[in-house]
Amino acid sequence: MKKTILLLMFTLLTNIAFGQNKEEAEKLVNEGISYHDKGDYDGAIAKYDRALMLDKDNLFALSEKSFSLTSQQKFDEAITYCKKAIEKHPGDEGLVTTYVTYGNALDGLKKTDQSIEIYDEGLKLFPNNYQLHFNKGITLLSVKRNDEAILCFQKAATKNPSHASSHSLIGRLLNASNKRIPSLLAYSRFLVLEPQSQRAKENLESVRGLMKANVEKTGKKSVTITISPEMLGDTTKGAKPKENSFSSTDLILSMVAALDYDKENKDKTEVEQFIRKFESVCTSLKETRNDNFGFYWDYYVPYFTEMKDQNLIETFAYIAFASSEDPEVAKWLNANKSAIDKFYDWSKKYSWK
Repeated sequence: MKKTILLLMFTLLTNIAFGQNKEEAEKLVNEGISYHDKGDYDGAIAKYDRALMLDKDNLFALSEKSFSLTSQQKFDEAITYCKKAIEKHPGDEGLVTTYVTYGNALDGLKKTDQSIEIYDEGLKLFPNNYQLHFNKGITLLSVKRNDEAILCFQKAATKNPSHASSHSLIGRLLNASNKRIPSLLAYSRFLVLEPQSQRAKENLESVRGLMKANVEKTGKKSVTITISPEMLGDTTKGAKPKENSFSSTDLILSMVAALDYDKENKDKTEVEQFIRKFESVCTSLKETRNDNFGFYWDYYVPYFTEMKDQNLIETFAYIAFASSEDPEVAKWLNANKSAIDKFYDWSKKYSWK
């Protein structure tokens, strides 16, 4: 009986000590993260090592140490800790970041195929994690497998519609392949999420180019519109629309962009011109939505057509131009805080498919 009581007491004390060690270890990891965020990776790793002395297989410490090692480009060491974390904690939800770091480390070693295998291994366990989809896309992009990469960014955006980087890269890839309207929509969603940054400035410049593409003022009273065969669509009798075809809206945008030089519009500001053209784009998208299909029709189009239905295009336009350094834009934004709040309240509540 005494032996049984002693054994129970020993087990209880051991569990208490383990719990205290784990709690203290995770406190040290959090301290290490603050060092990492300041760029002091050695200081961070020192904290993680102390945590691992208290709790040798602590997943939080193993994961964060591998991340800091990757940030130092010590990829082989990082992989060692990633492997240990996966081995000691199979299936644990905390392994998501470990798989991301593992894939990044392999990518850093230019082991592209192995990196993709690790992302896929992680996605089998965590199929809804946007970071795994996104980082797999980055790896594919690094070896010019753009078609596969954009599918990963689409999945990342679907899993997390607020992930600005996914929308940015979708926009850039589509722009590079002359897919004007879906590129415009992806960039526009990015600018809702990240209106003021260096990336915002770069993407806004792309949006400006897309809004006036195919239109050129060629004389004092003449404007030239370049119309490609793709903009006319398939005119064969009974022809069905192609996936992610925006030919009708593309053509309409070119036509309304030509009106920038019309006497009625020539004195409007750039933002006012943008509002006029973007509203025409949304009207066209709504009118042709039932006749078309594809990811961009299903994902982006309902968001922007509802935005127009809610009379929010003007507010969106000024938000999108927030990085333009235009004093009139800054003045409008400062004077319309309630309109901006209303816009973001709608956007945050929007139900993505």
